[in-house]
Amino acid sequence: MPGSSSGRRDGGDELPRIRLTKGRLLAALVFVVSALAFLYFVLPKLLGLNDTWNRIQHGNAWWLALGAVLEVCSFLGYIALFRGVFVRGHDRIDWPASYQITMASLAATRLFAAAGAGGIALTAWALRRSGMGRRTVASRMIAFLVLLYAVYMVALVLVGFGLYIGLIPGPAPFAITVVPAIFGAAVISVFLAISTLSVDVGRAMAPLTVGRRRLARLASRLSAASATAATGVRGAIELVRGRNAYVLGAVAWWGFDIAVLWACFHAFGAAPPKGVIVMSYFVGMLGNTLPLPGGIGGVDGGMIGAFTAFGVNVELAVVAVLAYRAFAFWLPTLPGAVAYLQLRRTVHRWSEQPPRRLHPATRGAGSTS
Repeated sequence: MPGSSSGRRDGGDELPRIRLTKGRLLAALVFVVSALAFLYFVLPKLLGLNDTWNRIQHGNAWWLALGAVLEVCSFLGYIALFRGVFVRGHDRIDWPASYQITMASLAATRLFAAAGAGGIALTAWALRRSGMGRRTVASRMIAFLVLLYAVYMVALVLVGFGLYIGLIPGPAPFAITVVPAIFGAAVISVFLAISTLSVDVGRAMAPLTVGRRRLARLASRLSAASATAATGVRGAIELVRGRNAYVLGAVAWWGFDIAVLWACFHAFGAAPPKGVIVMSYFVGMLGNTLPLPGGIGGVDGGMIGAFTAFGVNVELAVVAVLAYRAFAFWLPTLPGAVAYLQLRRTVHRWSEQPPRRLHPATRGAGSTS
């Protein structure tokens, strides 16, 4: 399973994995069970919400069923974006393989900490084993993440400022509207600046590295990293400019997932204004940066806190968020584990077949290779 990579000398293409000892496995299991027990049993009592668990058990089944369907639609958007970025002209990765890679990576993201690094490592490993070049994988991975999180940052800016100035209905506390919007604008500015990088860092630092091996190695790494980052960001921009329909998968990934949260509010009562749901969702998602498996505790607490700051009833927020997190965490995990086993068989089959070369026409604009 993914986490840290351990590779061969000839290319580092061994399956990324972490060392699982009985102690680590037990500790991870205890953490997940403890976190879930705290969220579903202890937290409601601390907040004085003694009927929360009973309320969860008696949610509207039709709205919850809709939530499950919407979550599946979110996964389909993720798969579409994957194909739009990675699979152009690479016919070895068909739709079944795309499903296996994306679902296995989503499961890895849920089960391992470090802001999704496990899912990234698994995706990169599968792409390399499909025959895709290392630099192409790196630049396209950056393009994929840029497209995915561009929607996140743009939403923070538009919804945050929209709520604050009254264009979007709903309350507008400065701390969770304007501050996140400024953060989103800053991130967008940084990546737009990266897309303009044309300076060879290694060449610029050459006068300083004469006779200094460590500094020379650092300059070489910085040069390669900056070039790959710039290529990836420019590739993402080219895909948008080229009106690649699969790019809309990024919007679908976030949009349908937010709709799951909206459905969960309706399952247990009434939903707050849509702008409040969107802003609280994205503010809470910042909890994924914490070193917690699947963001358990961090995301939940962040969303509940954001909704409370917007004036949403605490009990309703707790119930809706916990129901949403049950869909978001568990729904991809079991199918993802199965997809991981299927992916291993697919990779083994690839290893027995000669890699196919990309058609020259597919290596034009937006190829990020």
